[in-house]
Parts: sequence; C-alpha cells; structure tokens
Amino acid sequence: MDNKEKLIHSYIDKKVSKNINEEHKDSLTFGDRMADKLADYAGSWSFIFTFSFLLIVWMVINSVALIRHFDPYPFILLNLVLSCLAAIQAPIIMMSQNRQEAKDRLKAQNDYEVNLKAELIIEDLHTKADKIIENQEKILKLLESQTQKQ
Repeated sequence: MDNKEKLIHSYIDKKVSKNINEEHKDSLTFGDRMADKLADYAGSWSFIFTFSFLLIVWMVINSVALIRHFDPYPFILLNLVLSCLAAIQAPIIMMSQNRQEAKDRLKAQNDYEVNLKAELIIEDLHTKADKIIENQEKILKLLESQTQKQ
C-alpha cells in the first residue's frame, strides 16, 4: 500500500458526516433560543393577523367618541409604539438570521467533507477495479499462452 492509498484510507475510515442541527442546538444560549422563537413568531401569519387586529382595535378605541381618547388621530402614541417595536424587533431577527447563516456555513462545510470522502472512495474503487481488470487481462494472456503451448 503506497502513501497516497494510506492517506485515502485514513480519511475514509474516519466518520466525517455530522448532525449539524444537534451540534448547533447544543451551542445555543437562552437568549439565542428566545430570539429564534421571536423571529419565528414575528415572521408568521398569526403575528400579522394578531397585530393587525390590535392596530384596528387601537384606532377604533381612539376614534370613537364614547371612550376617552388616550391617543387621538393622527395616533402619535401608536406611531411611537410601532417605531419602538421595529427598533427592538429588527436586531433580534438579524441575530437569528446570523445564527442561521453560521449554521448554513457549518452544513456547507460538512457537505463538502462528505462529498470529498465519497469522491475519494469512488476514486479508490476505480483504481482497484482498474487493477483487477489489469490482473484479469494478465491471467487471460497467461491462460491463452498455456493453452497454445498444449
């Protein structure tokens, strides 16, 4: 066995595939998990419907004359609340996206290693198959030469 083949076999014998999801999940802090849950909820239809309902209720309460207006039209307090919500929500969603991007990079690296290992195995098998074919041809020639002598 030559050095190249030893190197290939040392890499082939090693397990390179990993469960990136489990590794990434184990490394998350409490804040990371909360940011991910907030990003999941903030990007859902239930959030959009709930938030739209709350906005409509806010505007109706402050538009109808039956109740004391705590934020009359043009709803300056509502604008402040929405701005504060956006200012807090945006960085949290960006943190979640950055973690997802890091996870995607780990997956890509793992995919590369798995593909490299598969490529090395296939190359090794092709080399061995070529040697087998070469040996079979030698054996066939020997057998042919022996049958011709007889």
